[in-house]
Amino acid sequence: MRHDARLENIIRVYRAKHQMSQKELADKIGVRRETISHLEQGKYNPSYLLVKAIADLFNVTVDDLFKTEGDLNV
Repeated sequence: MRHDARLENIIRVYRAKHQMSQKELADKIGVRRETISHLEQGKYNPSYLLVKAIADLFNVTVDDLFKTEGDLNV
């Protein structure tokens, strides 16, 4: 991986696959909807525990939630 490659999260994609709103996801993992919004926009660096909770909810790995720019295929 290039050192200047951006890490992108694809939480929005998994939410859509599960027909889940930001608020529904936030409620399920115990955070505010704004946290999910900022996370999806790349404006928030989450803790590992938060990312793990999201991954567990969608039954995927933490690595599945984050991709580099060149690898955004789900």
